Amino acid sequence: MRGPKPPYGFRYNTTCDGLIVYEPEMLVVEKVFRMAASSLGPGAIQTRLYAQGVPSPTGKRMWQRQVLRRMVENDIYLPHTYDEVREWVRPEVAAKLDPELGLGYGLWWYGRYEVTVHAVSEPDGNGGKRYAKREVRKLRPREEQIAVPVPACLPRGLVETARATLAANKGSERKYLAREWELRGLLRCSCGGRMGTQTTKPRGSETTYLYYACNRRRKLRKMCECTQRSLSATEVEGRVWHFVSELLKDPEKVRIGMNRLIEQELSEISGDPQHEAKTWAEKVAECDRSRSAYQDQQAAGLMTLDELGRKLGELDSTLKLARAELERLQRRRERVEELERDRDAIIESYAGMLPDALDALSGEERRRLYGMLRLEVAPMPDGLEVTGALSTSGPRSTAT
Repeated sequence: MRGPKPPYGFRYNTTCDGLIVYEPEMLVVEKVFRMAASSLGPGAIQTRLYAQGVPSPTGKRMWQRQVLRRMVENDIYLPHTYDEVREWVRPEVAAKLDPELGLGYGLWWYGRYEVTVHAVSEPDGNGGKRYAKREVRKLRPREEQIAVPVPACLPRGLVETARATLAANKGSERKYLAREWELRGLLRCSCGGRMGTQTTKPRGSETTYLYYACNRRRKLRKMCECTQRSLSATEVEGRVWHFVSELLKDPEKVRIGMNRLIEQELSEISGDPQHEAKTWAEKVAECDRSRSAYQDQQAAGLMTLDELGRKLGELDSTLKLARAELERLQRRRERVEELERDRDAIIESYAGMLPDALDALSGEERRRLYGMLRLEVAPMPDGLEVTGALSTSGPRSTAT
């Protein structure tokens, strides 16, 4: 079975037909999952691993963010029960598994990509052409991949929390921040562009000035239609926090606002989503059965290869549509569930909190709370336009 490099945290066993845990790397894996579960995004995790001198899987000092994200999403680190694993492996493999194993098994999806190589021509710089090989990787459908059970090392709760938190984390941390920017990623300029952070310190001055400024204006200069001036960070953060903290004193307003967001999400789902998901799942299963039947007919000489190709092409189009619809329904359901979790967490942890306790929240904690409330803030001539869960009287409120 040996061929590709084993996943991070594992090594091939002595017979090269399975994977075993490599403890030094698995400790790093656990560190990554714990940071992700604590609401750190890929950029923040990247920064901390760099500061701690933890080398990447390729030995470089800097981890790639996509590598960290794929690590958290990889089923090889997610513990599965014996019954879950049995659904994906061959009977002879399942017979060798221990149904009572404590943490269960992770699943390594072997043969995830179909690799094809083709020749392409390109200029050689001397008026002629040279030919090179190009590799194209195409992700195979899950049912065409081989599930290889491996020992699980992480608690399932930790992995699921890290995945859910990372999926909801929209922020990024490119570097060590000079301060906790409470509205980072939440301010939108009147031109529609995001407002980023800006720190300036005039030459010879002991004072550092902190602003939020339109990213588009800074990049395009005079070409941008933005007329919004930079905003003082301390001033705008204070105004938004005053507005939010006042509303948080009434848990019922929070509940109403979050429920309204949930209703808006549900209103975009037409018909019965459970029935629709079942229908598309049945369509996927039907395509799989038809594929197998067509292949059997061709093998028996009842269908030519050209006819088989046409039939499979039609099936692939249907299958692609069905999987896309299932994914769309899944994402919608996950967004609703995320809103419900955030609603309950806010009401339990923040709403009704004593004013002194609210004001004691750090800037990062406030930013996390704003994200749970789905707040967006835009400067207006007469104040700040705030949209999100706390706009209980309509789609927007104004913090002056």
